[in-house]
Amino acid sequence: MATLVLADHDLGQLAPATARVVAAGLQLGAPVDVLVAGDDVDKVATAAAALEGMARVRVARSAALATPSAEAISALLLKLAPEYGAIVAGSAAVGRDVIPRLAAGLDLMPVTDIVAIHAANRFDRPIYAGNAIETVVSNQTQQVLTIRASAFRPVGQGGSAPVEQVDAGGIAAVTRLLAAHRTESDVPDLATAQIVVGGGVSVGSAEGFKLIERLAHRLGAAVGATRAAVDAGYAPNDWQVGQTGKIIAPDVYIAVGISGALQHLAGIQGAKKIVAINTDPEAPLVKIADVALIGDLFAVVPELIEELARLGIGGQAQG
Repeated sequence: MATLVLADHDLGQLAPATARVVAAGLQLGAPVDVLVAGDDVDKVATAAAALEGMARVRVARSAALATPSAEAISALLLKLAPEYGAIVAGSAAVGRDVIPRLAAGLDLMPVTDIVAIHAANRFDRPIYAGNAIETVVSNQTQQVLTIRASAFRPVGQGGSAPVEQVDAGGIAAVTRLLAAHRTESDVPDLATAQIVVGGGVSVGSAEGFKLIERLAHRLGAAVGATRAAVDAGYAPNDWQVGQTGKIIAPDVYIAVGISGALQHLAGIQGAKKIVAINTDPEAPLVKIADVALIGDLFAVVPELIEELARLGIGGQAQG
């Protein structure tokens, strides 16, 4: 049976993570449909149809789906579930809310936070705050899964999947979204960025954290932060990386002034290369880094930005 991937979208734009979740869905070995649920979602459906490898895009339009209401989306998925062998969502805010409700409705065990797929019923997922990876074999007749999108390469563009309408009649939301508070930013999405520059509390202040942002801007990278830096007010909450923040798997993670608490290491375990800038050669993160620059971040980072600029690498640094 086919696989259904729940598209993640916001402000009329398809989330980049969806291309990665589709890639994971294709590894299950069955045709993949993408479900776009919302109200005014024509652009999202068009973007989803351009993803490579999909069988079709299914669009459910309803006022009840105008906001990402977990009970409305899970009710819609319950209607569609008999057509699919697996239903997959990203391990993000919507997926984490919807999939457990769906699994309960289907009386199934969800398999969550998947970072590798070995077969249609065999998956890897982190446990013990990311300190170990367990392999799960799920012999249920139907799979309900959440995927850590950053662990998978996205499918390409250039597809032309047909777009079909889905009857969303009878779907209702029992909650109402009162407000959404957003952080305006022109940097890449932290969860799917190829390069991430992270800062710790040792930057000393919100003004000091701008040095991290300048390096990220020069490299075209996303900006991350430790929980301590966020708690100190140096960086916004949605930049937090770690067990209680976002899980990332960039090609390169540059950790500036970060000692490497277990909670933070749990969030960067998928990074392919780690560069640590720190004064302490014994810091846990320095010990696991592929490249370590031992020195004062306020001396090393400006020199690094200046050298990148001299070599013509990246854009214009801010400030």
